[in-house]
Amino acid sequence: MNLMHTFEQGDAILVSVFLCLILMSVLTWYFIVLRGWRAWRTLRRNRRSEAVLWSADSWKAAEHQLAANPAPVTALLRDGLTALQQYQQHSGNALGRACSLDDYLTRALRKRLSQEQQKLEGGMTLLATIGSTAPFIGLFGTVWGIYHALVNIGTQGQVSIATVSGPIGEALVATAAGLAAAIPAVLAYNTFTRLNRVINQEMDHFTHDLHAHLLTHGDSNGIR
Repeated sequence: MNLMHTFEQGDAILVSVFLCLILMSVLTWYFIVLRGWRAWRTLRRNRRSEAVLWSADSWKAAEHQLAANPAPVTALLRDGLTALQQYQQHSGNALGRACSLDDYLTRALRKRLSQEQQKLEGGMTLLATIGSTAPFIGLFGTVWGIYHALVNIGTQGQVSIATVSGPIGEALVATAAGLAAAIPAVLAYNTFTRLNRVINQEMDHFTHDLHAHLLTHGDSNGIR
């Protein structure tokens, strides 16, 4: 069975099916590598940033040490400190009278947490789409290839194992190609969903602790 023969002898629809499945497979593995690297890097950066923050002597020292750190928890720290400073500066104005410090910090941290969580979802929709549609695209290619193989057999007027096995075998490869693209996408989607859940839980816990510290020790320099 020669796949190049399929590209040479197949019509535009069959060739398009194979090209679509190849593209899906390439995109799947690209996002597997990319998302895996990002998830591992995010976990490592978050844990290192938390260690630096809770060992710092003051809010200013922590902010200075984490100034160039791109970790999501560092972004939460910056927004939390910014919200605290803004509230303290306008505590006597309408801003301070409109809501409590608790509510103001909650809104600021919740907004940043939502933004960081959305970043973790990049590429997940594509993986889910490939995992759910690739088998059907491959099946369509198989049906289309078998149909044309039977039409050619009927035109030639000859039915034998040699005339049937080759064209139908090449058509069945489309189903295998669809599964080859779908299975890694489904496995990757489930794995990254679990990783995102772990990262989100850790950020939720950090946000809760940060909110409590800013609320109770916001006026002082010390963190601990």
